[in-house]
Amino acid sequence: MAIFKVPFLTGVRRLLYILTPNESSFHFENEVPEYLKEAVPFFFVFIILEIIISFLKGDGKVRLNDGVTSISAGIFSKVPDLLTKSILYCSYLWVYENFRILELSWNSPWTWWFCLLGVDCGYYWFHRFAHEVNFMWAAHSVHHSSEEYNLTTALRQSVLQLYTSWMFYIPLALFVPFTIFMVHCDMNTIYQFWIHTKYIKTLGPLEYIMNTPSHHRVHHGRNPYCIDKNYGGTLIIWDRLFGTFAAESEEVAFGLTHPLNTFEPVQVQFGYVKYMFRRLSSLSGWKNKVASMFCGPGWAPGKPRLGNIEDIPKVQPPFQLYDTKTPLWMNIYVAVHFPLTVVGFQIIHQTANMLSAVHVLLYSGFLLLSLTSFGLMFDKRPLSPFLELIRCAGFIFGELLLRDNEYGSSESSTTVNVIRVMYLASLGIWSMQSVRAMASTMPKQMKQE
Repeated sequence: MAIFKVPFLTGVRRLLYILTPNESSFHFENEVPEYLKEAVPFFFVFIILEIIISFLKGDGKVRLNDGVTSISAGIFSKVPDLLTKSILYCSYLWVYENFRILELSWNSPWTWWFCLLGVDCGYYWFHRFAHEVNFMWAAHSVHHSSEEYNLTTALRQSVLQLYTSWMFYIPLALFVPFTIFMVHCDMNTIYQFWIHTKYIKTLGPLEYIMNTPSHHRVHHGRNPYCIDKNYGGTLIIWDRLFGTFAAESEEVAFGLTHPLNTFEPVQVQFGYVKYMFRRLSSLSGWKNKVASMFCGPGWAPGKPRLGNIEDIPKVQPPFQLYDTKTPLWMNIYVAVHFPLTVVGFQIIHQTANMLSAVHVLLYSGFLLLSLTSFGLMFDKRPLSPFLELIRCAGFIFGELLLRDNEYGSSESSTTVNVIRVMYLASLGIWSMQSVRAMASTMPKQMKQE
């Protein structure tokens, strides 16, 4: 299976949204490339490059625990794609086929450019609402939960966000052909990957028009001057037009104003959702309850719709980051097993339509178990040895079941045999770790007996 589906330079051009209408206008849906899937290998090439730069500089801008958590959130957000069709594409196509007012020409450069602007404007307003409406922030806050700002942060996405964002693009379905929308929907997302970095300081005159790493660093900041600023996706013109622009000035502290302090992916995805409903139940009166869902996350009774900026905690460098000191051997273990999980997800994501629903569900369950296990290791939770023991045993058992059916083969490659041996060894390691964990929790009297 080839890693890159397109030439390397083509992939890099796509990261920068350097496409022409002629090469990216299509009449039929099945002609549209899967831009986002084809971009994933390029994401990881540049993530690895950034890790190498960080290692050579020794600046600690990429941490294993935070990076794994961000990529885990990205994988988590794509699991529904294995099981269901996109609500955005289904709703857009339905509106376009049944309610369009005007059918713009699919091969007109004017349609292409109109859609580029329309998708980015739709993204701006979705993004602004996602910060200013609490129930939408419950999903979008996942992306802001990292206290680092690097290329892995771009992949930290919410599994719930698509269920609130789709409606902002539907007005385009009244005019723009579905195939052209598909192109720009993917390209708008792909462009936003590379701007998640500290290593690019400024882009000169482009800073006036384009969303850049500098502008987006402000957006991810928790300094008071950064709050609710720079919502643009590809272009920064919307923020300049609608009064939400702020230039990077003082050093930015990244993450949430009230950090999650965890690397566990389920808590990252749903921690704020739980908080939101706890807060909802604590308020009296239906008006306050409605306001807590539809006003900003900083709202409280008696405060403005978006809260008071004075309530934002002030931060001063050096910034305190949530971190845990896991043993070197455990970091190496995750650094070996996590890439296998990512590759496995990529394979399943590419071939899900050829698998039965049962197999997809089983793999999705194993995938979420794996991501949770890695997060618990980094959080140094007492449950982590037992969960990883179950994960390794589950892999071995599942691989034995699948080996001789239509999804596997009794003829094994060297790579498959190495993975089998690795999981058997891992099973032994975590068996011993689980015994040690149980022994450490035994009462002293029982130990003496």
